[in-house]
Amino acid sequence: LFELYPDMKTAYSISHSLRMIFNNKNATRESGKKSLAQWYAKVGEFGDENFNTVAATIYERQGEILNYFINRSTNASAESLNSKIKQFRAQLHGVIDVKFFLFRLSKIFG
Repeated sequence: LFELYPDMKTAYSISHSLRMIFNNKNATRESGKKSLAQWYAKVGEFGDENFNTVAATIYERQGEILNYFINRSTNASAESLNSKIKQFRAQLHGVIDVKFFLFRLSKIFG
C-alpha cells in the first residue's frame, strides 16, 4: 500500500516518529525538545496542511508538553472524569440543587 501511496508512507512515518518521542523511556525534557525540533523539520519538509496545524499546536504548547518528560504523567484521568461529569449533568438537563448534585457525583464516581 505504501508503494502505491508514498505520501501515506511519509505521513505514517511522521506520526510514528512523534509517538516514539513520547515512548522513549530514557528521554529527558531537553532530549524531548531536540526530538520535537527534528520532528518539526520533518513536518515542514512534508508540507501537509494537517500536519502543519498539529505541529503549530504542539509548538504553541511546547513548554507544557515537555513537562511530560519530568515524571511521565498526564492529566488524562482528570479529563476523563470531567467528561463523565459533563455527560451526567447533561442527562439531568442542568443542576438546580448543587448540594444534591455533588452528593450524587460522589456516590457515582467516588
